[in-house]
Amino acid sequence: MKAIIAAAAAVALLVSTAAGALPIITTFEVAGADPASITPTRDAFRTAIGGGTVAGANGSFGGIRREINWDGVPDAFADPNALPFNFFNVNSPRGVEFSTPGTGFLVSANAGTLEPSLFGFANEFQTFSPQRLFTAVNSNITDVLFFIPGTGAQATTTAFGLIFVDVEVAGATHVDFFDASNALIYSHDVLVAGNQGLSFLGATVSGATISRVRITSGANTIVANGVLGNPTTDIVVMDDFLYAEPVARSVPEPASVVLALLGLLIAFSVRRRDRTVATPATFARRGDRPRARHQSSSVQ
Repeated sequence: MKAIIAAAAAVALLVSTAAGALPIITTFEVAGADPASITPTRDAFRTAIGGGTVAGANGSFGGIRREINWDGVPDAFADPNALPFNFFNVNSPRGVEFSTPGTGFLVSANAGTLEPSLFGFANEFQTFSPQRLFTAVNSNITDVLFFIPGTGAQATTTAFGLIFVDVEVAGATHVDFFDASNALIYSHDVLVAGNQGLSFLGATVSGATISRVRITSGANTIVANGVLGNPTTDIVVMDDFLYAEPVARSVPEPASVVLALLGLLIAFSVRRRDRTVATPATFARRGDRPRARHQSSSVQ
């Protein structure tokens, strides 16, 4: 029994060590009035991930980094038409799918089409990479899920960043990273850039992986072109997304393995204890006599 207790203590120590190992997260952030003012920080984030500057098919940079700039989205999937949630895993397979508590997603129309560009808010927005922008509809929440590009196999990444447009209120726009067990591993507010300004926020993760990214874009919502959920509240939309190449989830995670071992050890200990049967010789050694079992019951 002492050996079992000692083993359980050793496993518990391993659990504590695994749970206490915090990921190393490096944040890249900047805000400015125009693309030139934020490009150096965006480029530093690119360099940290790797992949170079020459894009291949489906936004792939050397199989190390992916990017989405929305500008290649065809008119059939741009404002006033909805962007399919899985467009960037099916139509243009880049290993991400989107979800929202709202009613869908919009990519802004190009100039010269029947629908006004910039979601109808030319005095609020500009682009980092012309001409299209991105937003959830009827919600300020966008969740990004990762997949092996072109498949339904869930994946993780180790870096994610994006550009916001028109962040005017501190604390209203932020990004959260979650791991494969849906535990929050990173949360960071986006820098204020002012009206029509551009903000970049990105982070690399070492010692953990990102399974889901939640983006909170301001406190207002876009309902349709030129229509806001609240006409007096700051509205924020998004431009380019950048992230490390999604890779297959590695399961099980170290802490999960240790917990499983601890559970098996405890179960084995209980099973051995339950199988121990006292014999008359046992009682004789103890100087006791076997006692009859009594079963009590109560009536209510």
